[in-house]
Amino acid sequence: MSVTQPALTVGSAQTPTRLARQRTWFGGLRGTEHMWAVAFALPYVAVFFAFVVYPIGYGLWMGSQPELYSQLFSDPRYFTAVINTVIYVGVGVNVKMFLALLLSGFFMRKRWWIKALLVVYILPWATPALPAYMSIHWLLNGQWGMLNNVLWMLFGFDGPIYLNSHWLGLASNIAAYIWKNLPFWTVILLAGRMAVPQELYEAADVDGATGLRRFTHITFPLLANLYLVCVLLDTVFALGDFNATYFVSGGGPAMSTEVLATLGIRYAYTVALPRLGVAEVMTALPVLVPLVYILMRKLRMSETQL
Repeated sequence: MSVTQPALTVGSAQTPTRLARQRTWFGGLRGTEHMWAVAFALPYVAVFFAFVVYPIGYGLWMGSQPELYSQLFSDPRYFTAVINTVIYVGVGVNVKMFLALLLSGFFMRKRWWIKALLVVYILPWATPALPAYMSIHWLLNGQWGMLNNVLWMLFGFDGPIYLNSHWLGLASNIAAYIWKNLPFWTVILLAGRMAVPQELYEAADVDGATGLRRFTHITFPLLANLYLVCVLLDTVFALGDFNATYFVSGGGPAMSTEVLATLGIRYAYTVALPRLGVAEVMTALPVLVPLVYILMRKLRMSETQL
């Protein structure tokens, strides 16, 4: 008995349909799907070019004239700003991270009043930068400031005029920057401490390792990579920080506490030399680019270890 094959009909499973004959794109995406993918990605690509590629390219073009750097390096205020920036970043970042590491250990305690204190402690970071730094500016006012008034009432002497001195003004800017951002990094390191397995501490207790030995042999080795990443990231932030210097000391007295971020803004807007301001900011790129590269490498190493 012979078996006859069924006739092929149009639209059957054996016949290629029009959709199957369509050209595919990008690893199997058909024409319609390809158009939807382009329509979905196009706004993000446009935003990236409008707010990342164009500003960076335009800034590099504005600061590409060699005579701008000759004019910049002949200005003694630029070298003062470089020295201030090195001190501002070096002292501010390292002191802040060291305090954050210590305070993260304090807030690890499980007492209820410590948890309540942590909420109050975070408030300076949650406060907007402008009112926070302006309040510090008036706090340090030599004539009407609260700090000198308290010193007069308690000890009977007037305090110094903080913002009329180069070193006191620079120290005030650094202290304000530390005070404003210290809670954020404390919480980051606190989260890192909480991720350490408790079994390690229990084993250390059995071996008789407590206090400083637990910190040096367990806590800090496990937090070292996070601590380094935080230092690198905060260094990048501090290099571009504008608010603390501008709103606390205003760059004074006589522009002696200016940093690179505030001096660049002053060139661009106060003196109306935008190209010089861009060139001044671009002189930080030889430091900033390696920092970002090292930071990305550390983050990639952290991902591979996970």
